Amino acid sequence: MTRGLRRLLIGVGALAFAALFAVLIVVYLLLQPDRFTAMLQEQAHDAGLVLNLASPASPTLFPRPALDLRGITLNAEGADSPILLASRGRLVLPWRTLLGGPTAIAQMEVDAPRVDLDALQDWLATLPPQPANAAPAIPRIDAGISIEHGSVVRGDQLLLNNVTLSAGTLAPGQEFPLSMSATTAAGAPLQLRLTATPRMQGNAMQLDHIQLHLSQGSGTTLALSGNARWHGAADAAAQLGGKLDQVDSGSYDIALALTPANQTDPLLLHLKLDGPDNHADLRLPPLALAHWWSTLNAPADRQAGPLPSVPPGSGTLQVAKLRVGNLAIEGLSVQAGDDAPAVAGTVAKPAAAPAKPGAGGKPGGKSK
Repeated sequence: MTRGLRRLLIGVGALAFAALFAVLIVVYLLLQPDRFTAMLQEQAHDAGLVLNLASPASPTLFPRPALDLRGITLNAEGADSPILLASRGRLVLPWRTLLGGPTAIAQMEVDAPRVDLDALQDWLATLPPQPANAAPAIPRIDAGISIEHGSVVRGDQLLLNNVTLSAGTLAPGQEFPLSMSATTAAGAPLQLRLTATPRMQGNAMQLDHIQLHLSQGSGTTLALSGNARWHGAADAAAQLGGKLDQVDSGSYDIALALTPANQTDPLLLHLKLDGPDNHADLRLPPLALAHWWSTLNAPADRQAGPLPSVPPGSGTLQVAKLRVGNLAIEGLSVQAGDDAPAVAGTVAKPAAAPAKPGAGGKPGGKSK
């Protein structure tokens, strides 16, 4: 190799290195990682949360402008147990943001997140209650969301593993798609697909054209469609209907109706199920049922008072044979609430006959 050729190669290499260095500087200046990190931490702070990263966000320009986040931790303010742990996150940015437009995120990707339901429940309990007359609003999600290799736990107990979730844009008048797959702690596969179109109708949020499809393995499939409405607090209503198919038990017609709370009745869910030898007609208060379930699953050191023996609700349930996941039910008959027959030991005694006029009166009184 001649001296001139070596000098030429050295010069080309130096120019390439300088160009690469200039591109890195331009990418950093355009993406401004500190700006997006501060934006995310500010949004978390407004919700009473603390967002920490193991290392500063690193920018990339190809194939799309993005910021890589490493070692993500999300805690409630003052809490030790994290609500969310994730090994990596990625924020894909639109080109208009890089060219001086408003700060926006085109897509959010999270890898290997771990969500702790106990920590999430503790944070939700600290949120101030919304005013009774506060109208709901549709939470806008401009960015698509992608989650892979996730898990859901309750303390040290694994509930779901291998969680993969994909969601699109959430905006009024647009169909919102969501799909999720996971495996239970016992290894059973779960699949969920949901589409709905949100919109505001007066002061109420409406969900139109709901399509819900849930399956566990190849043995159980639930398909529901309908509409829902929420005006705030316990003022909610819904009408959903569809089919529950089980390989071992047959096909069932299922109907769900949610009626809002009023001055005398709580929020009620009316469930009707009809199929081969299995029938249900139940009225369940979902808020009281959720409280009962959370108390039932709370650790011993967090339980307050004795556990309730049966869940709240009323209606009838007749099950000849039914399998739900790893739970098998045979020969079950339940009547609760107003539909239950009176227990023999609690039947009230007939009232005593009224005293005849004059009985127990002054001495010498006469009876008629």
